[in-house]
Amino acid sequence: MLSGASARADERDLYMFAQWAGDHETRAFREMLVDARLYGVVPIAQLLRSASDWRLCSAQPFAVAPAAQWPAVRSTLQLLKTLGEKGILKRYEVVSAYRDPRLNRCAGGAIGSAHTRAFAVDVLLPSWADPTPLCQFWQSEGKAWNMGLGRYPSGRIHIDTAGFRTWGGDFSSGSSFCAVPVDKAQSK
Repeated sequence: MLSGASARADERDLYMFAQWAGDHETRAFREMLVDARLYGVVPIAQLLRSASDWRLCSAQPFAVAPAAQWPAVRSTLQLLKTLGEKGILKRYEVVSAYRDPRLNRCAGGAIGSAHTRAFAVDVLLPSWADPTPLCQFWQSEGKAWNMGLGRYPSGRIHIDTAGFRTWGGDFSSGSSFCAVPVDKAQSK
């Protein structure tokens, strides 16, 4: 995980999380993570971050996904755990995870976004990190994981287990940083 003031995506830090968590129920969600042996894969204060535009949208800075989506939470966290264990995704910061549909609309999220209907994370990598191993994993094992992998113009990387697909800056598969160049695809 990234740490330090320079790596912080926004002001949603541990102090703000502690204030928010004092007024919101997170115990059942945390227990589910512990039972699944996934607690700590992502720090809870990051895992519960809603959209980065929460303030602009008059929404909460953090949110717990509905219990019906917890199987997707487990699946996506298991993927992140595997990526970490393989050394593919070592240092990152989750800047957005579950979003309620109203916040997703306000924040400009896609209709039917995995952030609202399943579970997805948007992560920031350190500026020096090479995302190529993430693409290689998506190309070789992504289908088995039902992995969605996208990269936005901001540099954020979206990861979910809600469907095997990839996209890039214009939200099409052709602009994906993981798209196989046509000449390589034809030579196989």
